[in-house]
Amino acid sequence: MAETKFIEIFGLTFSFNTLIATAGTLIVVLIASILLTRKLSVESPGKPQLVLESLVDFIKGIVNDNLGKAAEPIYVWIMMTLFLFVFVANLLGLPFLVEPYHVSLWKSPTADPAVAFSLALVMNIISHLLGIRKKGFGGYFKQTYFSPVIGFPIVIGEELLNLFTLAMRLFGNIFAGEILLALIASMGNSLGLVTWLAGIPLQMIWQTFSLFIGVIQAYIFVTLSTVYLKDKITLEEEE
Repeated sequence: MAETKFIEIFGLTFSFNTLIATAGTLIVVLIASILLTRKLSVESPGKPQLVLESLVDFIKGIVNDNLGKAAEPIYVWIMMTLFLFVFVANLLGLPFLVEPYHVSLWKSPTADPAVAFSLALVMNIISHLLGIRKKGFGGYFKQTYFSPVIGFPIVIGEELLNLFTLAMRLFGNIFAGEILLALIASMGNSLGLVTWLAGIPLQMIWQTFSLFIGVIQAYIFVTLSTVYLKDKITLEEEE
């Protein structure tokens, strides 16, 4: 396995390859967003606009299916942003490995547990804020944690479990995919031309499968985040 370099920023330690790949993810998402929204038209929408509209309808379907009457446009845009980031982050490590002198400089950001847990934590915090926005500070905590009163420790335990499983499901699948890609690449280079020729189709097959897994994991992450959001924003009369 290639070595991972670490850097320290404001007293916190980060993987260098994760920072580079996360910046790459943000750039890709930004460029894609600009390209998809450059020439919006009601009369004659172009192919980029049709792709954007299909994506919006897809995310809107997830939100409406899970939130029902509680669905609002802001939830669609939050989940769409989340889907784009996770989708790109899942796939960023597939095209190539950057490992000069056996030092890893590139990987899928979501193959790092810190990124997966950060995403899950951010969505948890956003859910709390949206719940307070919907119910008010006192009403939110009363309905969420003290209805009934003895339910407080159970709700806390459930939230921690949801946070952990949401992050680990994403991290585990993407990390395992990248490990197998690295092993196939190592095998292809082990004995020269013979193993190299055998490794190419294996690499292509696994990259295709990893592409499918990356898309599915982005969908699952957004869907579960929406389900957890529902518990925070649904009013008692809407349940």
